[in-house]
Amino acid sequence: LRWSPWGQPGVKALVTAGVFVTTLWNLRFFLNPSEGSGKDSKHRESLVILVWEWPSKQIPNVSRDVCQELYGITGCRLTTEQQLLHQADVVVFPHSRLQPGRDRLPKERLPGQNWVWVSLESPSNTRALAEWNQTFNWVMTYRQDSDIFIPYGKLVPNRSATMNIPEKTNLVSWVISNYHRTQKRAEVYKNLSRYLHVNIYGKANNKPLCKDCLLPTISKSKFYLAFENSIHRDYITEKLWRNSLLAGTVPVVLGPPRANYEQFVPADSFIHVNDFGSLEELATFLKTMNSSRYQQFFAWQRRFSVKLYTDWRERICTICTAYPRLSHGHLYPDLQSWFNS
Repeated sequence: LRWSPWGQPGVKALVTAGVFVTTLWNLRFFLNPSEGSGKDSKHRESLVILVWEWPSKQIPNVSRDVCQELYGITGCRLTTEQQLLHQADVVVFPHSRLQPGRDRLPKERLPGQNWVWVSLESPSNTRALAEWNQTFNWVMTYRQDSDIFIPYGKLVPNRSATMNIPEKTNLVSWVISNYHRTQKRAEVYKNLSRYLHVNIYGKANNKPLCKDCLLPTISKSKFYLAFENSIHRDYITEKLWRNSLLAGTVPVVLGPPRANYEQFVPADSFIHVNDFGSLEELATFLKTMNSSRYQQFFAWQRRFSVKLYTDWRERICTICTAYPRLSHGHLYPDLQSWFNS
């Protein structure tokens, strides 16, 4: 620095020094962005996801970094400790655990905190939605237009280029636990069974299958009745993913329109009930199918394999993956209208 005769730096020197120091200070944040504002630093720490009540009866241990250890999702901390509400960035409320009234919910939502409504059931099997208007910021369901999309399964690319078709000993099977005459699937089965024999398993027919018996038993059938308990957009459950595709049988589906299924699986991987003018035509198609035509339904195996979503920890960890793109502060004014749309 150039000094004045009185032993103090000149004005020009002071200005130069000030500019130099300011530049170094700004460069510090450019090189080390984590040392920026408290708000930015906070969002670079692990997101805290509080599950107010766990969706299933058995509550797993989530004290470790399960998202990273099990699913490779970093920066995500799960907890079921309600006393950590004040630390939570997101609070998850499974509909199956919501009780009438708000007595068991937090008294208030903390600033910047987002609440998520979670359900894997269809609208036909979901009750008491009207009282949760203006309550939740995000929805997490099987619907593709959900804020956080959680399908029952999906096809993931593989490089096997092979097909694996289990040995077949019967034509059609169906596993059914809850049979109600008023359901569409009950009506379709009743009429279809006039034209072909269906091997029925499950509690509804007093033939329950153990967990390890399910897939080996179904795999012996050429076709499986993947009939949903109710028909709604995107409502495509384990009946397709596990009981059919993973088991190595061809699904005969009853659910949303064919075009909706084709958003999830190839068009030549399944048979839709609505593809036929009558159930008699469907039965004839199944009974008279030759081996070459049958094998075509498994062409998808050369490019894909089935991934099931069965662990609630994985589903909830996906909130952290979706978090950066989600809008904050929005509330669903009419949850029931949205879900029934």
